[in-house]
Amino acid sequence: MRVARAVVLSADQREILESRARARSAPARSVERARIVLLAGGGLQDQQIAAKLKITPEKAARWRNRFLDGGFAALDKDAPRPGRTPTITPAKVQEVIRKTTQEKPHNATHWSTRTMAEAAGLSEKSVRRIWHKHGLKPHLARTFKVSNDPQFAEKLNAIIGLYLNPPEHAIVLCADEKSQIQALDRTQPGLPLKKGRCGTMTHDYKRNGTATLFAAMSTLDGTVISMYDDRHRHQEWLKFLRVIDQVTPCGKQIHLIADNYATHKHPKVEKWLARHTRFHVYFTPTSSSWLNMVERFFRDLTQNRLRRGIFRDIEELIMAIGDYIDKHNDNPKPFVWTAKASDILEKVKRARSALDNR
Repeated sequence: MRVARAVVLSADQREILESRARARSAPARSVERARIVLLAGGGLQDQQIAAKLKITPEKAARWRNRFLDGGFAALDKDAPRPGRTPTITPAKVQEVIRKTTQEKPHNATHWSTRTMAEAAGLSEKSVRRIWHKHGLKPHLARTFKVSNDPQFAEKLNAIIGLYLNPPEHAIVLCADEKSQIQALDRTQPGLPLKKGRCGTMTHDYKRNGTATLFAAMSTLDGTVISMYDDRHRHQEWLKFLRVIDQVTPCGKQIHLIADNYATHKHPKVEKWLARHTRFHVYFTPTSSSWLNMVERFFRDLTQNRLRRGIFRDIEELIMAIGDYIDKHNDNPKPFVWTAKASDILEKVKRARSALDNR
């Protein structure tokens, strides 16, 4: 007769097992496993334990051996099971991935779950599971633009240097214009938000003119200097520079980050800057407006105040923008730049390599 492995319990182990075996709120499987080990510790064989607890001898032997090999942790967790044999072979999964990433349907720009299911001979749910597991989203696409500025690295290092290590006793401003802001009115009144229904607004609108916002955001405290005008020529940019010159402390140097825009480099602008030597202008590289942190403020302005706004004339639009900026300046919060120049350059290097190898 085959003799099971002996279970020798210490006083502490027996106390824990008895507590588990008496527990009223514990899962039934936890109580049963504790009783199996207690009976095994009392010298009973697997056949006897099975008869006493009305289970199979194999079950009694399994939890006896698992406790001996893994202790209490083995009683708390089931052993991994192989599960059902997959009906979709690894080769079929690789075929779906290859088609998704390297081919296109003959009559569309990208795959859908239905078109891929038809092409691969699978169900739509199977395709969806494969895409989800491998992080494939054919319906999404991101826009990008790699800068071709020959001085990209130098300009990048200079601007990020201002963000991460700003000069002492100086003001760092991110400045730009948000042009052609439209004063839009809806053709019909929308329905308000209510329980079970979102707010509504008509898809069409009436244009009531445009305005341009000039803004300069301090990287130190997040406050915004603003000006409004009808156009965004070099004359208006000069006017805004004069506003900055007037509202900032005259004894401090001003480091101004601006987009690489022809208006900002006009000869008259350069002549004015030459006379006002406390202004130091840093231009972002070509196609790199994302380096200018005031763009993040413009994004918040658009998202929070303009996109769903209703403006019957230009004055109403300007009043709404001015009120938003005033509220922002009452409790300003600066944006914190965290990306290092070396990390960005490495990313741009990979992007250019990918473009060259296409």
